[in-house]
Amino acid sequence: MKIKGIGSAIPEKFISNEQTEQLLGLEHGWALRRTGVRFRPCASPEEATSDLAVKAGQKAINDAGLDPEDIKLLILATSTPDYPLPPTAPEVAYRLGLKHAGAFDLAAACAGFLYALAMGEAYGKWLNEPILVIASNVLSKRTNPNDPSTVTLFADGAGAVVLTPGESFLGTYLGADGSRYDKILIKAGGSRNPISTEAIRQGLHFMQMQSGLELFRQAVRMMTYASKKAVESAGINISQIDLWIPHQANKRIIQETGRFLGIPPERTVCILENYGNSSAATIPIALDLAYQQNLLKPGFKLLLTAVGAGLVSAAIVLEW
Repeated sequence: MKIKGIGSAIPEKFISNEQTEQLLGLEHGWALRRTGVRFRPCASPEEATSDLAVKAGQKAINDAGLDPEDIKLLILATSTPDYPLPPTAPEVAYRLGLKHAGAFDLAAACAGFLYALAMGEAYGKWLNEPILVIASNVLSKRTNPNDPSTVTLFADGAGAVVLTPGESFLGTYLGADGSRYDKILIKAGGSRNPISTEAIRQGLHFMQMQSGLELFRQAVRMMTYASKKAVESAGINISQIDLWIPHQANKRIIQETGRFLGIPPERTVCILENYGNSSAATIPIALDLAYQQNLLKPGFKLLLTAVGAGLVSAAIVLEW
């Protein structure tokens, strides 16, 4: 399979971390130094994950030059579905006019897009039909407005790609380390701890991040390992990677992982400063922006890498 169409959707409203610092009583530049984020797109009160997903998906289908009825499967990577039940993907498929497609949600946190891409590539190759992969999140509604570690980092957005028959996937790696399962989590709302008045009072329905330094080190380790394994499975060397598009987790994580991989900043796509961390959506958004800026040249070898809550990791090598 190969990427035939790309699209993204960014909310119109952007919030600056300078505004957030003033509201929380933080010193000027606190957020930029710790996260690398200056601005974050934020969905409107009536805007949901499905709305952004539909916009991104429509752009990708149009870019591919296909009719929506050509798509045979939609995989939606999200950590913020419209509702706990039913899944959001069927609604997105309906609104896009995918009349002959299956549709399901995939939950793999920040690595969700790469997991969905790997699943889409495998199924599309077997079916020999077009597949639509979307990553969409509205994290601004799942972060605690009084928690500087999350509210200054996480953002909203969606990105999508259409896969069609062809050969461009060179190597893939998927991994997980459940020993650090509780480092990034939303404690209330699942079967372990159902939502309740007391849970809401304690703010347990908001995202929490723990052990920042340990999480940083583990994220770098897992992203480095996943990248090397994907490149190894592709039968090439890191030096042959033309562009690296990492998950926009945190600027220091990107810089440190790039240093371990030996990939310089000029071969790294980083949009974190102006778009924040929209979890699984960051890679397809970055891919679309690179595409719009004509940074993706025919024959270029791309390395996509992510790590997310769980902890889960993934990396894919593509030839453009």
